[in-house]
Amino acid sequence: MESISCFAAALAAFAVSAVSGKFLIPFLRKIKFGQTIKDIGPVWHKNKQGTPNMGGFMFIIGSAAGILIGYLIYRAGGGAPLGSVGGVKLFGGLGLALGCGFIGFLDDYIKDVKKQNLGLRAKQKLALQLVVAVAYLAAVYLAGDTSTVVIFPFIGQLDLGIFYYILAVLFILFISNAVNLTDGIDGLAGSVTFVVCLAALVMAGLLQQNGMGLYSAALAGGILGFLIYNFYPAKVFMGDTGSMFLGGSVLALGFGLNLPVLIAVFGIIYVIEALSVILQVISFQTTGKRIFKMSPIHHHFEMCGWSEKKIVGVFSLVTLVGCVISVVAVFNI
Repeated sequence: MESISCFAAALAAFAVSAVSGKFLIPFLRKIKFGQTIKDIGPVWHKNKQGTPNMGGFMFIIGSAAGILIGYLIYRAGGGAPLGSVGGVKLFGGLGLALGCGFIGFLDDYIKDVKKQNLGLRAKQKLALQLVVAVAYLAAVYLAGDTSTVVIFPFIGQLDLGIFYYILAVLFILFISNAVNLTDGIDGLAGSVTFVVCLAALVMAGLLQQNGMGLYSAALAGGILGFLIYNFYPAKVFMGDTGSMFLGGSVLALGFGLNLPVLIAVFGIIYVIEALSVILQVISFQTTGKRIFKMSPIHHHFEMCGWSEKKIVGVFSLVTLVGCVISVVAVFNI
């Protein structure tokens, strides 16, 4: 029954996402919700000026619909209730993603509608992300999951006590922004996250986490429907609305599987992207020199002459390696 409900979730999410693009893209173009290309980016990106933005709504709606449909089929087929913790990790995880997506929407709205290129101020964005992170962790705690033990595959486990929640909040802030940074060229964030979803689906099956199986299947289907329009040359961008939602979803999967540490493994590209920005800033502020031609690092490879298709392919392959390592790690838990 679990496999049928996961397939239904993926199929429904794909259909809703793909079909919605037929209506959403012309609508976004009509109301002039187009991407504003910053002058600091690669000069050839200027050709993308005006491409409809906020296309992330396609897979947000698709994923949410897929999760709901998949869950209803799962229960109708006699699937066991997820329980309070499982239910919160599924629907609370969706809430985490939606909360992150809403923050991204505010950022997009300010940039694309108000024509203020900087969008939300850094302090405003972090404050909102902090609220969303605390709300998710509080919901999981109140549902009955009060464990502060972190599992380190191949190594062991460690009880962090109260520090678990402090580190969890910081980790949520880091990863949600890291996924946001990965969205910089056509199809990159979507392709990388699609691979992550497939790995999460396998891990959920191994751990018998039915809720996370539904989530990963629905998200994969929704992203695939979006990529039809987002592969190079993109007809629509996901915007911060979409990339922040993906960040929240990746976190929901990692915490939902009770393996947040593995996010840094199957999400290795997100981590590399974020670290490239941090290292670039530190290097420039301390030495006046840049490590990379441009950060995040996918722009560095662009400046080195790599095509967008090559970057997407290589980064997806690196993600696949991290995902394989993660699946192997689950076998050893």
